[in-house]
Amino acid sequence: MGGLSLWHWIIVIAVVALLFGGKGKISSVMGDFAKGIKAFKSGMKDEDQVDDAVMPPPQVTPPVSTPGIAATTTAGDRPAHDRG
Repeated sequence: MGGLSLWHWIIVIAVVALLFGGKGKISSVMGDFAKGIKAFKSGMKDEDQVDDAVMPPPQVTPPVSTPGIAATTTAGDRPAHDRG
């Protein structure tokens, strides 16, 4: 595993030139990346607002107690001699 030869350096420089060559290539790539992030955030915000507008929070109704009907209990609520 020695150092890189002349051909390795030429290939590396060619790949770097292809990827990042040209005037302002890196800044334009980063600008596009920032625009993508902003679009994603605004899309997520819009989706949250649509979900809140479409689906109201669930309504929970309290249990209705009927006179004359005993409420069900658990084993912890009954006296010891009633546990079976």
